[in-house]
Amino acid sequence: MTGSHGQVDVIVVGGGIVGTAVAYGLARQDARVLVLDEGDQAFRASRGNFGLVWVQGKGYGFSPYARWTLRSARAWPQLAAALQQETGVDVQLRQPGGYAFFFSEAEVEERRLRLQSIRDDLGGSREDYPFDMLDAATVRARVPHIGPEVVGASYTPMDGHVNPLKLLRALHAALQRRGVDVVPGSPVQQIGRAAGAGVFAVHAGVQRYEAPRIVLAAGLGNRALAGQVGLHAPVQPNRGQVLIGERTGRFLDFPTVNVRQTDEGTIQLGDSMEEVGFDDFTTTDVLAAIARRGVRSFPVLAGLNLVRAWGALRVMSPDGFPIYQESESQPGAFVTTCHSGVTLAPNHALAIAPWVLGGSKPAGIEVFEGSRFLDPEYHFSHAH
Repeated sequence: MTGSHGQVDVIVVGGGIVGTAVAYGLARQDARVLVLDEGDQAFRASRGNFGLVWVQGKGYGFSPYARWTLRSARAWPQLAAALQQETGVDVQLRQPGGYAFFFSEAEVEERRLRLQSIRDDLGGSREDYPFDMLDAATVRARVPHIGPEVVGASYTPMDGHVNPLKLLRALHAALQRRGVDVVPGSPVQQIGRAAGAGVFAVHAGVQRYEAPRIVLAAGLGNRALAGQVGLHAPVQPNRGQVLIGERTGRFLDFPTVNVRQTDEGTIQLGDSMEEVGFDDFTTTDVLAAIARRGVRSFPVLAGLNLVRAWGALRVMSPDGFPIYQESESQPGAFVTTCHSGVTLAPNHALAIAPWVLGGSKPAGIEVFEGSRFLDPEYHFSHAH
């Protein structure tokens, strides 16, 4: 291997939240890890997301994803505490439960049926999957600033949020403390087996690195890289646009699907979903729709000054669920990709990382293999 990074056990391709969470989990087990990060030319979903730790509605029609998401949300306090102890960075985890607001009875009923379906799939009891459907009077009693057009809401106690930039900072700081090299400006072009060496040879720019194990956590870049190690990761971009309002007094103590107030007091509005390829620009029509829904939900926002806006690309599989798999043809090569990197960070650090190092495969994870999309009998509808 060229360079001064020494012998490593695992190369992680991708320095976003998914890649660094896996790398942190590996380092916690004393593995020697190298992280190759593409750099600022990458589509950085880790810096453009909403910061939700969200369970509500996840896994509709596919209960393994509901279970996987629940597992991660329950493990979040463990991860947040470990990161703060190691780095001093408080990622501002709060899990008070979360709301989705609705403006018609039809929307309320559609949500009720969806959440009840997930509950039924998970066992049927409130303990299996707690949620409440709230009428307008109850919503107003719980959320004082809610707008008069809101006719109902769904609430689950499982939801929460973090500051995603502080999370990324904490993960990188933890990697540095544990001696993990993160190499910026290193887009990976080629991966192969080093002849007779039993290791993977990874070419990034003019550099060549070797390790017996490799994890592809490169977001949208996984699509091109996976095939080089016998894996299938047909991920595609899905744009979400976000509006940021100025800091204001605390008025919202709970995360919601469309509006959240950060730990620093700023307001985030979002949740658009657009199939526009690799275009991460903003558009006035979508931003206007986001603003209108935010003000309908919370009229107190009507006079708020907007300070910035951005578009970011989600990393979506064809069915919306994660892809986790070890290559059958090239053992030691793994792919880890999803569109909920914040919510699933504890699973990546505490369950995926041990598996990469030869530990037990997480129970039920085989349903997330990318090879499912090669099966002509696999029928799915896109889920988010």
